[in-house]
Amino acid sequence: MISHLLSNLNWLHVLAAAAAYFILGALWYSPVLFAKPWAKMVNMKMNDPNAKSGMGAMMAGSFILMFIACIGLAIIYQIIKIDTVLLAVKFGLFFGVFFAATGISISFIYEKKPIGLHFIDGGYHIAGLIVASLVLVLWK
Repeated sequence: MISHLLSNLNWLHVLAAAAAYFILGALWYSPVLFAKPWAKMVNMKMNDPNAKSGMGAMMAGSFILMFIACIGLAIIYQIIKIDTVLLAVKFGLFFGVFFAATGISISFIYEKKPIGLHFIDGGYHIAGLIVASLVLVLWK
């Protein structure tokens, strides 16, 4: 069953959804939105040259994980026939709140992360899954 679902995916759509999710992250964690409070909460010194060490590998790893999440969304959307903008937003919100944001917050509780970090990082994944859902549904 899974191989059948995977073979019916439009991989270009999945790639575009992952790219949209990733690009949203560039905006979300930029000075325009949450870069300063996020950096403060994770104790990152943005001017420190060592802060950028390994950034390429981190970004590549993030994109791969977003791509995997988008594969999951695309498979679920095939099974339950998500095909309207309203359903895309509802299901993106559903998966973002009930899976991504809660998963992050469970880890953050044990790591004793500031509550603001829960909202910044969890909010990003909620918004990212909504954007990815919209790309998957709108691009037919």
